[in-house]
Amino acid sequence: MRILLTNDDGIEAEGLQILVNWAKKLGEVCVFAPKVQQSAKSRSIEIHNNYEVKKRDLFGEIEAYSVDSTPADCVRVAILGMKKQFDLVISGVNCGPNLGADIHYSGTVAACFEAAEQGVRSIAFSAAFHSFENAVKNLDRVYEEIGRRRMFDFAQIVNVNFPAEGEEILVTRMGPAIYSDSFDFLEGDMVKPRLVCLYEGTRNLELDTDATMTGHISMTPLTDDLTDISALTRISKKVG
Repeated sequence: MRILLTNDDGIEAEGLQILVNWAKKLGEVCVFAPKVQQSAKSRSIEIHNNYEVKKRDLFGEIEAYSVDSTPADCVRVAILGMKKQFDLVISGVNCGPNLGADIHYSGTVAACFEAAEQGVRSIAFSAAFHSFENAVKNLDRVYEEIGRRRMFDFAQIVNVNFPAEGEEILVTRMGPAIYSDSFDFLEGDMVKPRLVCLYEGTRNLELDTDATMTGHISMTPLTDDLTDISALTRISKKVG
């Protein structure tokens, strides 16, 4: 199996090294990851300026490139630019969760959406902030569970979140946003965003947010089709 690894924390991030060490036993691994931190860049791509794609010797014999752009561009350069073919894209292991509606901003998950656009199945792995131990301990179990449940028979993207502690695996749906922002308006026409936590803890274990925040590993199948099916069905009904 040919596997593309990427992330949004940067090619020298601890989580990516963890992913490389784990994924190389699954098949032939190749790394295309951002040169620098690209968190919360969502699915943005560079279309106006040139950017660097440089081969790096960071992971022994594993072929690796740093891309001076976003996670989505890492996938695009590998597949569309270098014409490499992959059976699976894995993004992460992210330092911090990617849960609920906040995944719309996630560079980690955006790489998976880009993979889906290119017809490649993908997994996003995210861990609790600065706490990779539980993820390392359970990567095998989660990957086996994805296979056991045949998740890729039904979805191209699986978003996985590891709590700091807790090993029970739950299949979930996307919950509401956990974070928002307030803004401080400073001198010199500057604005400083401040992260605001919205999480109230409803303990609905069907949601990725509540499942992960209460110590469960969440696995959420995602789709890149933004069509509002309910609205489409109603709108498409014949009138009269």
